[in-house]
Amino acid sequence: MAREQIPSDVQRFILTSISSVPFLEAMLLLRSGAGTGQSYDARRLAQGLYLSEKAAAALLVELHEAGILVADVGDDAELACYRYQPLSEDLNEIITRLADAYAKNLVEIANLIHSKVGKKAQQFADAFLFRKDA
Repeated sequence: MAREQIPSDVQRFILTSISSVPFLEAMLLLRSGAGTGQSYDARRLAQGLYLSEKAAAALLVELHEAGILVADVGDDAELACYRYQPLSEDLNEIITRLADAYAKNLVEIANLIHSKVGKKAQQFADAFLFRKDA
């Protein structure tokens, strides 16, 4: 069975907006509970994705700052719970399309994300190369 192509707008969204596979997995996990109004704190996300609570907390903050989650903050910001609620319907639509593409092209999308991260790391490393012409 041939794999479907990843739509170009979804590829563009991945390259511009998805920082890592854990970011994508966290976003999709919270999206899956959106219809029920489920919220996640760092502990619950950590258990769902097999991450440390510290890593899960950082992902929640990153997703919130990206306009994908809303925070339900009580008296203690460290105990914040987050719900999937993108800032716009356009953002929700592209995330829905990404979720569909990821279900059909998991490896290709993971490779696309990793290639982006690899390019950034290479660019950073290249900045420290000694050049003869410099």
